[in-house]
Amino acid sequence: MTLPDSSRGEYRRARREGRPASGLLLRNVRPLGGSAVDVLVRDGRIAALGAGLPATGPLRVEDGAGALLLPGLVEGHTHLDKTTWGSPWYVNDVGPALADRIDNERAWRARTGHDAGAHARALALAFLRNGVTRIRSHVDIDTDAGLRHLEGLLAVREELAGRVDIQLVAFPQSGLLVRPGTAELLDTALAAGADVLGGLDPSAIDRDPVRSLDTLFGLADRHGKPVDIHLHEPGELGAFTLELILDRVQALGMQGRAVVSHAFCLGAVDERRLHGLLGRLAGLDVALLTTAPPSRPVPALRACRQAGVTLFGGNDGIRDTWTPYGEPDMLARAMLIGLRNDLRRDEEILWAFDCVSAAAARACGFADYGLEPGARADLVLVDASCVAEAVARRAPRRLVIAGGNVVARDGRDAPA
Repeated sequence: MTLPDSSRGEYRRARREGRPASGLLLRNVRPLGGSAVDVLVRDGRIAALGAGLPATGPLRVEDGAGALLLPGLVEGHTHLDKTTWGSPWYVNDVGPALADRIDNERAWRARTGHDAGAHARALALAFLRNGVTRIRSHVDIDTDAGLRHLEGLLAVREELAGRVDIQLVAFPQSGLLVRPGTAELLDTALAAGADVLGGLDPSAIDRDPVRSLDTLFGLADRHGKPVDIHLHEPGELGAFTLELILDRVQALGMQGRAVVSHAFCLGAVDERRLHGLLGRLAGLDVALLTTAPPSRPVPALRACRQAGVTLFGGNDGIRDTWTPYGEPDMLARAMLIGLRNDLRRDEEILWAFDCVSAAAARACGFADYGLEPGARADLVLVDASCVAEAVARRAPRRLVIAGGNVVARDGRDAPA
């Protein structure tokens, strides 16, 4: 840390007296690859950006040395409660069907006493070291485990508040109607502090999409919560379910408060059908989440942007009983989104970065996001010349600042 003469004495005096610095001054950084500026942070927010900002008061000063400055990255869809992060390797010999994976996970958790909170904490901190300061995590609610997984993640959310902003989605992974009592558990979960109501394949899993979605949206409306619905259903079946979802968003006035995750059907319907669905999604401000998997049809990023539909990114599961893959690095996920959508030009790679930054923050409702005065000071310094290089190279994170505090340096936790 380098201090200018005008601030060195005040900062040291404040430290001796046990007083915190009045803020942070980040020197010589390039926001999104632009011209070099300084960034002044006070009270956890960006107070000013500009060249040659004066250092007044007991400021902590960091020399950015011309590094690329990014806003804190956003993980828009993961399952912190499922991960085995930090545990020995899980040997995966699960059957290929969705039901196989659901049943296997539920049995494994019961057999091993999986501690969702401890593993979630480890993974959330790994995300933070890579510059991720906002996370939307789905949390399983079912009639076997009840609210146990949610309780663990509520504790993690509280502990990490101020470093990582975690949204929790009450998610009926084993189905809603097919497991009586799940709706009542979701009702309790929302009252207990879950931020969002999740759903899962109303046609393929519950086999009664109208009643399933009526139940789900009824709960969301009663609690005033947004929805985020996993929709794996393929082709025309998925398109039919998507229309039912959009009907309810429209009827309840939930524009801007609904996400459809995966939406594989949009990668498999004909052009005319796709055009109509994207038009409805845009008109109702319903966002789409993609993990950009190579093995399934996916919504095309170009088509979504042209239609005015927000598409953002997430990892889904990371090293759990479903998959051995994934890592807590949203630049890596942006790279996969770029590859899946054949984004090659630098200006196109910016679209992939938007999926793990501003678009994700907007879709999830994370407030005060960005690199403007007044935004929360979640900042990431990266060793790259531009955003496209940072994504393609998954460039090292030199410094991570969350809420105005330095929390990680060179991939390691930073001392307070």
